[in-house]
Amino acid sequence: MKCRVCRGPAVIDLKRHNANFCHEHFVAHCEEQVRRAIHHFSMLAPGERVLVAVSGGKDSLAAWDILTRLGYPAEGLYLGLGIDAYSDDSLAAARAYAEPRGLTLHVVDLAETHGFTVPGAAAVTRRSPCGACGLAKRHEFNRVARDLGFAVVATGHNLDDEAAVLLGNTLRWETDYLARQHPALPAGRGFARKIKPLYRLGEREMAAYCVLEKIDYQVDECPMAAGNRHLGYKETLNELERRSPGSKAAFLFGFLDRMLPLLDPAAHAEAADVHPCTECGEPTTGDVCAFCRLRERAATA
Repeated sequence: MKCRVCRGPAVIDLKRHNANFCHEHFVAHCEEQVRRAIHHFSMLAPGERVLVAVSGGKDSLAAWDILTRLGYPAEGLYLGLGIDAYSDDSLAAARAYAEPRGLTLHVVDLAETHGFTVPGAAAVTRRSPCGACGLAKRHEFNRVARDLGFAVVATGHNLDDEAAVLLGNTLRWETDYLARQHPALPAGRGFARKIKPLYRLGEREMAAYCVLEKIDYQVDECPMAAGNRHLGYKETLNELERRSPGSKAAFLFGFLDRMLPLLDPAAHAEAADVHPCTECGEPTTGDVCAFCRLRERAATA
């Protein structure tokens, strides 16, 4: 197996690209895919500061690493969710990446800052912990970015993640969610710009990137994600990809190029109803945002 670029020994084969790469040219491939993503959707201006939401997992640490390699002043933000040893190990992985590289990692603990944890909130509301987790992340990533003066937040959502979300939203025809499934959501009305620079790269590519670049990461899945429909959609797409390499990319990229432009008016219509929460000042469509309502319920339980 030889590298497509230099014909030296390859370390990875990428069937959807019909290509093999050595270490050096695989890293260059990953950088190029992120560079294309940034250019195609005008995610970042040259040298623009970016706050990377890091979980300690492979995707967010790889995103931080690649953005830094491409010359963007990137700082990390870790949100402690209070999921026992899993959260402790995830924070340790994020710190182990940042400290030797001299990078800035901001840490916000949900329990210390707001008085509740994701497991506690899930127990109070009797709903999936993934719902409380997503709500907390959306609120805190935006709040901290604004507090620290960042105009843009980057997350580590990869091709597999985005294709699985797209499949779920399409199966249920969630048009509001489909309209917002964009690799670069613009700033406005209290929202920082949100970007997904890894949307062109798959989960396997990100794992390989971290192994080759010696980035240690949290390898365990969140213990509270068991039974999440998102994981089932990933399994379905993995089987399809095995039978027909390139299916995930064709599904996602086709949606972004041909279907998403038709849904944009729905996203703009929803944004027009946004105003500051009366409790925290973050943008919401009601008087009090969902995060503040969740915090109040968790604090009084």
